[in-house]
Amino acid sequence: MAVTSIRSISLLGLNGTLVDIEVDISDGLPIYTLLGLPDTALIESKDRIRAALLNSGESWPNRKVTVSLTPAWLPKSGSNFDLPIAVGLLRVQSLIPVEDSQREVIIGELGLDGQIRPVRGILPALLAAKKFGIKRALVPSANYQEASLVTDLEVIGFTNLRELLIFLRTGEIFEKMELELASEDSVTINDLSEIIGQSDARYALEISAIGAHHLLFIGPPGTGKTMLAQRIPGILPALTNEQALEVTAIHSIAGNLFSRNDLNKQPPFIAPHHTTTATAMVGGGSHFIKPGAVSLAHNGVLFIDEAPECNSGVLDSLRQPLESGFVTITRAIGSVNFPAKFILVLAANPCPCGKFSGKGRSCTCSAQQIRRYSSKLSGPLLDRVDIRLQVDPPTRTELASVEVGEDSLTVRTRVESARIKAAKRFAEYPWQTNSEIPARFLRHEFRAEKSAMAVLHQELDKENLSARGFHKVLRLAWSIADSRFNDLPLKDDVQTAISMRMGTEIF
Repeated sequence: MAVTSIRSISLLGLNGTLVDIEVDISDGLPIYTLLGLPDTALIESKDRIRAALLNSGESWPNRKVTVSLTPAWLPKSGSNFDLPIAVGLLRVQSLIPVEDSQREVIIGELGLDGQIRPVRGILPALLAAKKFGIKRALVPSANYQEASLVTDLEVIGFTNLRELLIFLRTGEIFEKMELELASEDSVTINDLSEIIGQSDARYALEISAIGAHHLLFIGPPGTGKTMLAQRIPGILPALTNEQALEVTAIHSIAGNLFSRNDLNKQPPFIAPHHTTTATAMVGGGSHFIKPGAVSLAHNGVLFIDEAPECNSGVLDSLRQPLESGFVTITRAIGSVNFPAKFILVLAANPCPCGKFSGKGRSCTCSAQQIRRYSSKLSGPLLDRVDIRLQVDPPTRTELASVEVGEDSLTVRTRVESARIKAAKRFAEYPWQTNSEIPARFLRHEFRAEKSAMAVLHQELDKENLSARGFHKVLRLAWSIADSRFNDLPLKDDVQTAISMRMGTEIF
């Protein structure tokens, strides 16, 4: 046989393209030529494939080998083409049966000893393959659990090249793998009942969860800002299958799923360090574009502790995803859109020493130092934050109390009820939460009660609110109204929303 063709998938972001791997062996000097815009990892595949074949008891052709990856105009990256190229080399020599492989994809990296190693992005790759009509996927066994999340697709996992070749020659599967799903009880959730006191902060978390509103916590060290943020995923509704699949696909590209074997429906919680770079925050890379923290937090929570210590450019890079719900990364190999719809939670000390609160604490910072510190969070970023809250230390009475506050399950039940109420209101619209309501709808279909609107207009006239802040407060008022089961925001709902929006004078 002169030429054979094997199919695989090339990923750019979450989007996959079907790639035909054509292998030709002809008379000539024994050289290996790889065509189709391969990156360095692909160019190096020759030596991996050769060693894997020889160590698996197969031969390497002593003739001219040409491998073409089509479409030729599409840049190809990664080591996931090792396995299909190896199969193509054997099939073109008639060392394994020639079958109609148009409905089959092969994905995997080869080790020098013939082991089939896991690759990134197996889930989005197979989701793309399914759209192209593929019916069967041959993948690394370490990726089997993740790959099996794709329905209506036969997935077979292999540990090494010998196992795969036995299957292709005889149809025998060395070891039938089973899908193992983790139970919901196996997921550890930080419970809200562990928080001592902090009634205002607990209420702010609940309203934030109802409408997916962004938060800013200001308070001295040790007051529980991080503990509060960590408990937001526990009061958010569980992800739908579609949302969970999207989140899992993003984490698959980032290479975070090699030890995972389930479709986790708990919203993700991502907490990058305050020294993180802009690339780590929004994503990037040259040959392989990886999602950043904003995309890893999609459908969940992005928590930034010590926010004023972050580089200003890193914080300002959050503006686009906060407004649009996605991030665009452009490199020489192309442009990639990653979803980035998350609840942003910022935590900050009130001053460099952390003790300023206006309540007699021994702050050693000058007024100029406090102003300089607070100015590190830019006005445009703060204007996008819905709820700003001063978090004070628990009182002596609260610390001595044996009473336990509401647990996460109780609060989550209320959040789910409020979201169901909002979902009925949004039945004819494309958005799901109050924070997504477009401004023009807030001025017409989703106005507050007349006296409530009058309160908002007064704050606007006093220049206490920007135009964006006006709409932010109104969205927040809708979430408060949903929590109180009001049909529309009343005056008290709007006043509460204004109080939560202007909850601290420090930032």
